[in-house]
Amino acid sequence: MYGWGDDKGRTESIIGSWFAKGGHRRDKVVLATKVYGNMGPDGPAWPNHDKLSALNIRRAVDASLKRLGTDYIDVYQFHHIDRDTPFEEIWQAIDVLVQQGKILYAGSSNFPGYKIAQANETAARRGSYGLVSEQCLYNLYERRAEMEVIPAARDYGLGVIPWSPLHGGLLGGVIKKEVEGGRRASGRAADTLADPAARARLQSYEDLLDKHGLEPGEAALAWLLTRPGVTGPIVGPRTAEQLDSALRAVELELSEELLAGLDEVFPGPGPSPEAFAW
Repeated sequence: MYGWGDDKGRTESIIGSWFAKGGHRRDKVVLATKVYGNMGPDGPAWPNHDKLSALNIRRAVDASLKRLGTDYIDVYQFHHIDRDTPFEEIWQAIDVLVQQGKILYAGSSNFPGYKIAQANETAARRGSYGLVSEQCLYNLYERRAEMEVIPAARDYGLGVIPWSPLHGGLLGGVIKKEVEGGRRASGRAADTLADPAARARLQSYEDLLDKHGLEPGEAALAWLLTRPGVTGPIVGPRTAEQLDSALRAVELELSEELLAGLDEVFPGPGPSPEAFAW
C-alpha cells in the first residue's frame, strides 16, 4: 500500500530493482512484506481485493513476488486482523504457498493478544506452523502492548518487531530540535506537543538523557532492544545520518539507573489482568 494512489506497490518495486543489481543481494536479506490493504483502483474494494481471503492472499503474493523480482518471501505478514475470514481459510492459503515455496513463514501485525492465540491454536489443530512474528506499535511512549500482545507473542514463540519506535519522532529529541530551529514536528506529533502535560513529560525525558549524555533517539531504540521478546525495531531514517544514529543504538548499553529513570517518565501499564483488574 505504501506510496498510495498510483504508487501502490512502489516500495516493493524499489527493493526489486535493488535486488536486480546482483551481488547476491537477495541471499543476504530477510525479506518481509504484507497483505491486507486494497491494491486495486482507489475507491471501495471489491470482494477479494483486500483483507485475508484465500483468493486475495494468493493474488497478493504473486503480485508482490513480481514487483520484488524474487521467487520467495521470507516472512509474509497479515497487516491487520480480518474479522470476516476464519483462520482455517487463512492457514489453508498459507500452507499452499509454503508448499509452493513462495513464502517461508507467516507473521502478524497489529494483532491483539487473543488473535495471536486464536491464530496459532487454529494452526496447531491443522498441523500448520503458525505465526512466527508480531509487528506492533511499541515504544517508550506507547507501552500498552506489554499488557497482552507481547506476553502472547512470547508464550507462542513469536518475535516482536516494534513499529514507530520513536513514536512519530516524539522520542527523537523533538523539543530540543524545535528550540534549535530544526525540523518542526507535524501531524500527530505536533498535536501531542500541543498538550502541556505531554510536552512536560517529553521535556523530562530529554532532560534525563541529556544528564546521561545520550541522544534521545538512540536511547529510545536501545531501550526497545532491552525488552524481552523484541527482535528488532523498524527504523525509518530519512537521511544517512539518521541511519548511522539508529545503528549506534545497537551498541548502546543503558545503565540500571537510566532504565529506572525512563520507567518513571514513561511507566508501563503492567501485565494483565493486574493492569486493569486491580
